[in-house]
Amino acid sequence: MNTDLTQKLVSDYKVLVSDAEELIKATASQSTEKVAEARTRMQQALLEFKPRLANTEAVLKDKARVAMTAADEYVHHNPWMAMGIAAGVGVVFGLLIGRH
Repeated sequence: MNTDLTQKLVSDYKVLVSDAEELIKATASQSTEKVAEARTRMQQALLEFKPRLANTEAVLKDKARVAMTAADEYVHHNPWMAMGIAAGVGVVFGLLIGRH
């Protein structure tokens, strides 16, 4: 679930960067000084943002991979505890759903 949210966040940022690049291209023919200045600032921000986004994506994927590995190892070393926890969570959800 956490990895899904991470992937969604990274995907949303990539769409944002793509949209910003399209906006920069669309305003290239505009010659007013304020538009040109804003376009220049946006281009600089995108140039700085892209590597940070790639780095953040890599770090988040690594952290998610470490968390999944730790959970997998825990379940393999403590199968009965994991089953008990899963059963407990299932009972709680069942009670909550049953009330509605």
